[in-house]
Amino acid sequence: MINSADLLKSYGLSVTAQRLAVIDALTQSPHATADEVFVVVKAHIGSISRQSVYNALNTLSDQGAIRRFQPAGSAARFENRVGDNHHHVVCRKCGVTEDVDCAVGYAPCLQPSNDHGFIIDEAEVVYWGICPSCQEEEK
Repeated sequence: MINSADLLKSYGLSVTAQRLAVIDALTQSPHATADEVFVVVKAHIGSISRQSVYNALNTLSDQGAIRRFQPAGSAARFENRVGDNHHHVVCRKCGVTEDVDCAVGYAPCLQPSNDHGFIIDEAEVVYWGICPSCQEEEK
């Protein structure tokens, strides 16, 4: 696996403590919100503003080094698993989010019945349900 500094360089980004800490936070906590990333980064490097973390998240996602996704009714979430067009399953009760590999075939996984002339390169699918922990609580 490529180290965080080399990852930043491969996307043409400067290596900064903030960016390294954000990538490390997403390795520890995939599917984290910006506020959750901020808590982890602040604990790791100390003095940092929330805005600096937001800026790093935006830069990294704009360049494709991390992925931003936003399930309906949820804050935006970030992950460092990129480039494979995977999907997510989200618990309706607690919001826990897990990765789901491509549904069928090659990216973009799903072929629409009418592409309206678009060249489609990605499909975003969110599966919704109740996670095992919440199912146990219901019993």
